[in-house]
Amino acid sequence: MAERKIFAGPRIRRIRNAKGLTQTAMASGLGISPSYLNLIERNQRPLTVQLILKLASVYKVEPEELQAEAGGSIAALREVFADPLLSDELPGEQELVEIAEAAPNVSGAVVKLYRAYREQAGRLSDLSELLAREGHATALSATRLPIDEVHEVFERRPNHFLRIEEEAEAFVTVLDAGDDLAGALKDWLRREHGIGVRVLPVATMPNWRRRYDRHSQRLFISERLSPFDQLREIAMEACAMRMSVVIGAEIEALKLSGDEARRLARFELGRYAAHAVMMPYAAFQSAAARARYDIDVLKSRFGVSFEQAANRLTMLQRPGAAGVPFFMLEVDNAGHRFRKAGAQGFPQSRFGGGCPKLPVHAAFEQPGRILVEAVEMPDGAEFLTIARTLEGPQGAFNERPRRTALLLGCDIGFREEIVYAAALPAAAPASAGKPGDVAATPVGPACRLCERTGCLARAEPPVTRPLGLDEMVTGLSAFDFR
Repeated sequence: MAERKIFAGPRIRRIRNAKGLTQTAMASGLGISPSYLNLIERNQRPLTVQLILKLASVYKVEPEELQAEAGGSIAALREVFADPLLSDELPGEQELVEIAEAAPNVSGAVVKLYRAYREQAGRLSDLSELLAREGHATALSATRLPIDEVHEVFERRPNHFLRIEEEAEAFVTVLDAGDDLAGALKDWLRREHGIGVRVLPVATMPNWRRRYDRHSQRLFISERLSPFDQLREIAMEACAMRMSVVIGAEIEALKLSGDEARRLARFELGRYAAHAVMMPYAAFQSAAARARYDIDVLKSRFGVSFEQAANRLTMLQRPGAAGVPFFMLEVDNAGHRFRKAGAQGFPQSRFGGGCPKLPVHAAFEQPGRILVEAVEMPDGAEFLTIARTLEGPQGAFNERPRRTALLLGCDIGFREEIVYAAALPAAAPASAGKPGDVAATPVGPACRLCERTGCLARAEPPVTRPLGLDEMVTGLSAFDFR
């Protein structure tokens, strides 16, 4: 029968060091030469069954200890080296195995240090946000990726670009689309740039929404997309060509730090320009005011999706022709917040958007239904919120569709101008401050920044208050604090 060979050099070395033995002493006990033991410890010779039995009898080593897998350590190290700061440091998986095998205690310490770093980075970010809310300048910040920089820049400024709006209106005049904007855009691309547009099946374009082939002068669009999203992709390509100068000027004005951030910003501004062409400012702002910002009416009137019409509502801030200053938040069903914008900038300091009690999270339980709710912040500020799920690109039968939820909000003071206010429940007479008050759900900016007591939805303790350690009293939330 063939012997089973096991390479376990680092484990043998740890056992020898734990027993305070030299290589010569251990080799003598095992009946092998010191040089052979040295080769074993450097994983240049395997452990045979006979050596494993000898180790068990002479040094009381359990055979299982020699064959233990380092899978848990490898998985934890994989998480560490997946961090953007370290992702390019290791050439392959084998080094992780070698680290976990050769120095398990060091591996554990690295993992512990990394998790402490992530926790402290989160706390510093929360503290920085808290200081900013109170008007204190702070230089505290976590290391940011280009996408983080772009999101931060767009979230802080009004979601309105006047020069792009003016260019879009001029482009719409040139297109003279009538009721067929998609056809007009295709004709313009063919006439002005010799570019044809084709919709390709999933099998041909498994990983792309849109792809422009410069050699064949063709623009390919994935059939996964809805007709509304296909139209937006065509409009984005046309706007990138027609408005390249003005989009470039807006990118320069954002003062981004690198080429990757500028590339991402160009994509965001291309989508903005596409919306401006699909829903021209003057016509859309007028229709929105007349329809009292009914998104379903607007999407039907302009032939766009719910998400596109809601997104466009956050852009209505032209001087002299401004609409209700809406802000927008989009999350996935795991709670990741990856799109935020606002007509006056996303109100991070006043609204936050990280509270688990916001209706945007409840929307996943009722797909396709619009949820309307008034929410009240700890400082008494109230907002009207509208939440609804969005369906992503269509997959095949065996693929799980992508679903996110959109929250559109504005200050409660605008409720008389908005059709959705009719769905808000009135406040109880005993609690009403004045006629017309509505019942508002108490929420906070985020658990780490919220000091509301007795909150059943609390997921984390606030960074501003010490934890309660009274063993005789247990509060309603999972995190008691004083």
